[in-house]
Amino acid sequence: MLAMQRYNSSVITATVPFCNHTPTVQEPEVEAVVARNATRPPNDPTAAGLTMTLGILFNVVALVILAKAYNRFRRRSKATFLLFASSLVATDLAGHVIPGALVLRRYVSSFRGDPTNPDASCLFMGGCMVFFGLCPLFLGCAMAAERCLGVTRPLLHARLVTTARTKMALALIWLLALCVALLPFFSLGAYTYQYPWTWCFIRVMEDTGATDLAFVMLFSGLALSSLASAFVCNTISGITLVRARLKTRSCSQRRSARSHDTEMVVQLVGIMVTSCICWSPLLVFGLMSATRSYSGFLGNDRDTYRRLMMMGVRMATCNQILDPWVYILLRRAVLRKIYRITKRQASFKGSTFRSVRWDVSSFQNSEKNSVKKI
Repeated sequence: MLAMQRYNSSVITATVPFCNHTPTVQEPEVEAVVARNATRPPNDPTAAGLTMTLGILFNVVALVILAKAYNRFRRRSKATFLLFASSLVATDLAGHVIPGALVLRRYVSSFRGDPTNPDASCLFMGGCMVFFGLCPLFLGCAMAAERCLGVTRPLLHARLVTTARTKMALALIWLLALCVALLPFFSLGAYTYQYPWTWCFIRVMEDTGATDLAFVMLFSGLALSSLASAFVCNTISGITLVRARLKTRSCSQRRSARSHDTEMVVQLVGIMVTSCICWSPLLVFGLMSATRSYSGFLGNDRDTYRRLMMMGVRMATCNQILDPWVYILLRRAVLRKIYRITKRQASFKGSTFRSVRWDVSSFQNSEKNSVKKI
């Protein structure tokens, strides 16, 4: 790295003439070039390729599980939830493959874009980041609202929610996310290369303008509102199920429906928690960076916010890898097996503790009897 810096500085020194009337305007450009060359990450695509492969594998497994479950529950109330869940996993898969392939290609070819001059591929990648970022959050919110209606008002849910209307809602969600992603092409905000200049996102640090700030606030506001709405709906569903559980048990059919509702709400809580953990850093850091850059207070903290944005996008990428595990692990069959294993281990420890306690008490009684005899 030091050799690279010395080589870059020698090239720049050779190309800039030593004269007294050299314009000082070139100095920031020279420093920017040196800084970009000095902060290039190593070109080892192994970790990125492994992460992408695991994400594809997990999403495909989750899709297979959901497809089999949808064929079993096609005519039940769970079919709507499974249709939403399958669309969410398919969206995660596409959002993991398309931007990931572009980043991996640039990572392998050592390509570093110019943050002041984004090309067509950068604009496409930025639009994909916004589209595939909003879609899972919108879908999670819609799934939570659908389950909240199904748990609290089952008759109204059976009358209003149909397969055709669910497909229409999915189309509207994808259309809304697409409209937001296309706003920079209509002069509201802009996409640009982000540190380390291999991925593209909303312009939050490089010459941030009023339209960029408005676009970041719209993107973060919609995403955070979706997370908050999902939290409210899941809380209402959970409280309703707990109250129903505490009441007198009814017929077996009602217990079966309640168990399906519990399984779906548990999965929704897992989706919500995963989305909050993975997406909140990028949303908050992006909003903070854009606000400080627009106000002119970024200054020496630019490198810090660049690293924060890099950490945020990595955590957001983990959401597309962790979402499938919610459906793989939080299924009723898996939860029953975990419950049985835990109960078996608890009963084994309890029996072992009782036997040890009995042995100790019997040993103490034998000692007392021997002392009395003496």
